Amino acid sequence: MSADGPKPLAEIQVDKANLYREEVYTDLKIASIRVLTPVTVEGQIDTSRPVLYSGETQLMSQMGPLPVHAPIEAKSLDEAIEKFPEAVNVAVERLMEEAREMQRREASRIVVPGQPPPPKIQL
Repeated sequence: MSADGPKPLAEIQVDKANLYREEVYTDLKIASIRVLTPVTVEGQIDTSRPVLYSGETQLMSQMGPLPVHAPIEAKSLDEAIEKFPEAVNVAVERLMEEAREMQRREASRIVVPGQPPPPKIQL
């Protein structure tokens, strides 16, 4: 989206200088690790840019499954697997802090007569 609103479909363009091939590795239990390998427009690996790793999992909350996505600083898939738990813990802490901040904002909101009370957020 631009400052003027959404772009018309005719103006949307693929950034040919920022292409990645995506692979997903999973243990079929808890962890999924996305590996984004930079490629050229010809599909060849672009060694001038780093491979990117991210972890994904789901946590059960009172409102159902909560997806958790976390970037992982790693140089290999093996290193990404080792760092997965720490990256997910950091992401969960960030989500909890965001939920607490939302709760603080709702608690300090001015109540207007005739308006329904704000929903309670449970951590």
